[in-house]
Amino acid sequence: MAADVAAALFDVDGTLVDTTYLHTLAWWQALAQYGHHVDAARIHRAIGMGGDQLLDHLLGDDRDHDEDADVAAAHLALYAQHWPGLRAFPGAADLLRECAGRGWRVVLSTSASGRELDVLRRVLDADDAVRAVTDADAVDSAKPAPDLVRLGLRQVGAPAGRSVFVGDSVWDALAAERAGTPCVGVETGGFAAAELRAAGAAEVHSSVGALLDDLDDSLLARPGAGTR
Repeated sequence: MAADVAAALFDVDGTLVDTTYLHTLAWWQALAQYGHHVDAARIHRAIGMGGDQLLDHLLGDDRDHDEDADVAAAHLALYAQHWPGLRAFPGAADLLRECAGRGWRVVLSTSASGRELDVLRRVLDADDAVRAVTDADAVDSAKPAPDLVRLGLRQVGAPAGRSVFVGDSVWDALAAERAGTPCVGVETGGFAAAELRAAGAAEVHSSVGALLDDLDDSLLARPGAGTR
């Protein structure tokens, strides 16, 4: 890895695209279809994890795993009903382009994959600013494991200490911390600033639009600024 290279890694769901509560609803409905009546508030708090980790978190690791694939497929089918109305958060694409223009190697780091990822990228409409994409299919464990972050860093040849991860959930902050990468949090996924900081976020903004407005005073001001 080159010492002067720095990556700006971005979670997508809930950070760049307004999907957190749609995922919550889809998981709530999918779980109920298979007889698991889980409070929506608990599901919301698990959004940001990979699907396997989410089901372990909500249902326990000692359950019968035989239906996991069917529950996940039901979630995707229910969530797909919302795809035509998905929208990126204001300022999301501009933030990616501004970071790329300042010399960051921009990476999308997401637990989404396949058709879902294709839809998110079309909604975001900023592929011209993106150097690499890491998704759940490429790693053994998704967030809060650090695998997605580490893979993104390897793909663009950036050291962890000079890079920054931007996410909306405590699972993002934990994954970044475990990878040795500073985290910038945004509150658009429903986690409060205090929760994100407690999970390891170095700074928190109300949205990616607010982060864009305050970019010069953030860890994303320029590659390596404020990182180690």
